[in-house]
Amino acid sequence: MIQTAELLKVPVFAGLPDEQIEWFVARAQDLQLKAGEMYFREGDPADAMFVILEGQIQVRGEIGGETVVFVLTPGHVTGVLPFSRMKQFTVGARALTDARILRFPSAQFPDLIRTMPELTERLVGLMSDRIRETTRREQQRDRLASLGKLSAGLAHELNNPASAAKRAAQQLRQVLIKIRDASQELGKRGLTPEQKAEILKLESQFAQNDNSPPPDPLAKSDLEQQIDSLLRSHGQNDLWQMAADLAERNIQPQALESLFAMLEPDTARAALVRIAAWVEVSTLLNEIESGTSRISDLVRAIKEYTYMDQTPLQNVEIVKSLETTLTIMNHKLKHGVTVIREYQSVPLLVDSFGSELNQVWTNLIANSVDAMHGQGELRVKTYRDEDCVVVEIGDNGPGIPADVLPHIFEPFFTTKGVGEGMGLGLDTVQRIVKKHRGNVQVSSKPGDTRFQVWLPLGQSKSAS
Repeated sequence: MIQTAELLKVPVFAGLPDEQIEWFVARAQDLQLKAGEMYFREGDPADAMFVILEGQIQVRGEIGGETVVFVLTPGHVTGVLPFSRMKQFTVGARALTDARILRFPSAQFPDLIRTMPELTERLVGLMSDRIRETTRREQQRDRLASLGKLSAGLAHELNNPASAAKRAAQQLRQVLIKIRDASQELGKRGLTPEQKAEILKLESQFAQNDNSPPPDPLAKSDLEQQIDSLLRSHGQNDLWQMAADLAERNIQPQALESLFAMLEPDTARAALVRIAAWVEVSTLLNEIESGTSRISDLVRAIKEYTYMDQTPLQNVEIVKSLETTLTIMNHKLKHGVTVIREYQSVPLLVDSFGSELNQVWTNLIANSVDAMHGQGELRVKTYRDEDCVVVEIGDNGPGIPADVLPHIFEPFFTTKGVGEGMGLGLDTVQRIVKKHRGNVQVSSKPGDTRFQVWLPLGQSKSAS
């Protein structure tokens, strides 16, 4: 039988009157557990509070899809607590060592609240700590999940231009070999200055032509046949691939006539190979430049998105912040979402933790895209209203049902399927906006959902 002095050593009971402790002990059950013995399982009715008196108890289960394991030692209180709405245990508990626990049935909670108000207050504080810890854990998991999705999208966005640049560089090596061999062949031919000048002129002309838009498929097919016919008429019957490459770059057959007019067939062939290769070099260099520029733009956007190498508090230009986020999220937008921008021309500045504001835009944009199932209009608007900056992010999706709308900012509320979201995105949006002394408003009907974020204008600079 437990003694009053023994229970007073438990922190949550410390300093309580002896008669209250005696009342509690009289209604509790003193249990002895052997090592390895379960004292409740996941899914069991949550019908008691437990006080660990001796030994170690391991708690194990899934919270928010994540497996958690922790050990309780003497002095811990676990199980269901007063005012908790838990109906079933979401984890299981077993004794790691021989243990002793005190079981207090939840049916006695109404009497406990009346008889031991100070203990009740402490237990409510303990429950609040648990809720905060669970929320913190879920928010961290939600951030990591969002970061994982963002990272996967960015990896894909970076991989495409990087692969294109690598492929172009590999092809460039082969083309340079063609140019070397053709140049050596032409060097043996003893070309006159006029002939050399004509070859160089065509190289320059065709390289500039590389910037023109390619012909449509039907025109390209006709042009390819014309170039192939011209080459065959001059005895070049095996240059069909060159004909296709030149047609792709919109080279007109009459431009090649001067080569055959002033050069013998073998010399003209070597010149044509070099000219075509030089045009291909120009094309490949454009591809490499385009790919590396895209990579550079993404890296810059990542640095701006995270405010890397900058102090946390920034005077943030809202449109730049939105554009950076749209760049980072391009992988979610490019397959069917049309972005409609309506920005106030005057810069709108706010004093902000920049990376946190980007998280707000990310969550709102991601929700809009998900609501539209990746197909539709995303509308991004900014304007000034007195001393506030207003950012409006909307979509033409199906809208938020009226019975759901009042709950969308509640932690853990979600209409998504299991594993698709934990219901913390909009809660995070609201917390960050409130931290910036702003507020979030939402209106929704089928075809028009709008989230408005109101933020006070920055004080270090003024916008007008």
